[in-house]
Amino acid sequence: MASRIALTDHFRESRLVNDRLIFAALFAVLLFTVVMVRLVVLQVVEYEHFDSLSDRNRVDIEALPPQRGLIFDRNGVVLAENIPTFSLELIPEKVGDLDETLLGIGDLLAIPEDELIELKQQIKRHRRFNPVVIRQRLTEKEVAVLSVNRHRYTGVDVVGRLIRHYPHGNLFAHTVGYVGRINERDQKIIDELNYKGTLQIGKTGVEKEYETILHGRVGHQKVETNVQGRVVRELHTVASLAGDDLFLHLDINLQRVAADALGDYNGSVIALDPRTGGLLAMVSKPDFDPNDFVTGISRKKYAVLRDSLDRPLFDRALRGHYPPGSTLKPFVALAGLELGVITEHSESFCPGWYTLPGQDHRYRCWKKHGHGHVDLKNSIAQSCDVYFYDLANTLGIDRMHNFLDLFGFGQRTEIDLPSESRGLSPSRQWKRDRRNQAWYPGETLISGIGQGFNQTTPIQLAHATATLAMRGVSMTPQAVRAKRKAGQEEVQLHLAETADSLPMEDSQHWETVIDAMVEVTHGRRGTARHVGQGLPFKMAGKTGTAQVFTIKQDEKYDAATLARKLHDHALFIAFAPAENPEIVVAVVVENGGSGSKKAAPIARKMINQYFGITENE
Repeated sequence: MASRIALTDHFRESRLVNDRLIFAALFAVLLFTVVMVRLVVLQVVEYEHFDSLSDRNRVDIEALPPQRGLIFDRNGVVLAENIPTFSLELIPEKVGDLDETLLGIGDLLAIPEDELIELKQQIKRHRRFNPVVIRQRLTEKEVAVLSVNRHRYTGVDVVGRLIRHYPHGNLFAHTVGYVGRINERDQKIIDELNYKGTLQIGKTGVEKEYETILHGRVGHQKVETNVQGRVVRELHTVASLAGDDLFLHLDINLQRVAADALGDYNGSVIALDPRTGGLLAMVSKPDFDPNDFVTGISRKKYAVLRDSLDRPLFDRALRGHYPPGSTLKPFVALAGLELGVITEHSESFCPGWYTLPGQDHRYRCWKKHGHGHVDLKNSIAQSCDVYFYDLANTLGIDRMHNFLDLFGFGQRTEIDLPSESRGLSPSRQWKRDRRNQAWYPGETLISGIGQGFNQTTPIQLAHATATLAMRGVSMTPQAVRAKRKAGQEEVQLHLAETADSLPMEDSQHWETVIDAMVEVTHGRRGTARHVGQGLPFKMAGKTGTAQVFTIKQDEKYDAATLARKLHDHALFIAFAPAENPEIVVAVVVENGGSGSKKAAPIARKMINQYFGITENE
């Protein structure tokens, strides 16, 4: 077998190696060129862009929410304050697995599953860069547990905040109001930049009406963070500007007396300073604890308030509609005097009922056997219905309506509180427009005693009484008395808003009606003569009883046989001293029955408190 000897082609192999070396060199040069070009792009062309991104990873801008202004009563007692607390907050865009994070935190804080589901829905509704509060008012134990486990949850942190607190709870629930979480509706109307980092906003009362003043101006700080997003150090700070403090006309002592005097009755008590329009007291019952709403009220607790038949969330003082009853009679009497229909000596005979000419229907007086012959003073003092049936019939509904308009019936008082209702002062035109019906003479009669379609709010009744007490000088009711800038001692007073004095042909007409109201509380036959006893000055007042349902012609009203919710409403208006008034009080006691027995004593207690009068028990 012949052996073969392989011959090697050295030239070919050498060429192949050289070609490969040249290719490798060219590829290396190309690769190096690409890298160098990219480096030039990164370091020169796009330097600013990547430098900014780098800073964002290292530097963060954090909002510094302002401290909310405090609210005080006229004596300097704090009605709304800020207390320090810890809250657990989550920033959605910084969280990796949201479900896993919420489950882990739920286990740590024992958060029920339904709350976690609700919380997840809330997070979806919020913008991803805004913090969402998971739990507020953390206990020391909860803070410790979260601090130990904080490394496990990126984007979740324990934050120290000031939250709103109302030290007197229910007492000022409707007047001062409360703050609550900012919701989607709020986000549409607020300045997002100024509210960055702020979790609550005024929802009702003074808190809502003066939100802009109370909130303040947001600040910010530039901080350096590590890869986990934790703050390493502060780089620059622009301090926030705290909101202004507010001083109200409200007097906590008067407020407490009013609330206690109402007891377990629903209703409203309002006290005004007729000289300035200052709101000295405003109670609406039933009430609620505004602190429940600050950090978010539970569905169960809110359902109890919402579904209660007594409607504790409803502000009766500003929105409650009540027939004014006989408290309207002094204003109708003034209309009769001013329009020349009657004089102070005009008399009517009251047999206990009144009939329109040519009709058999009897419009009854509250006193079954009548008052006999009564003039204007006695008709007001004894609250004779027949006298005012006759006067209303002579005046007519349109003249009566137009005159009552001067005192603000059926109109908003423009008090500096939100959600005030207009009430209703009926007229022929109103019934035609709203009900497409004709006006009947009998409706004029019952309007003259504050029944029928008449609907007034307690604040309207107080305001109208204040205008009467001041002989036609109308002052717009005001809750806020003054404000103070953060860090300053100087207080800026709010100027009282005065409307034009009511035009009167004869100023003596004021005195005639007011003298009759003094007779109510000090006269021998006055319907509220018991509340005027022992006073060192004269007090003017008027009782009122408003029917809740209509009694048939041949039926008799018997409170003992009726459920309490069917009892008449009890009303009373008063001011003192009669000749130079300093305080006006309007009281509405729902289903209280008699104005003289239930409402008038409350007004007397208010006047005693205001003037420091002590009664012997």
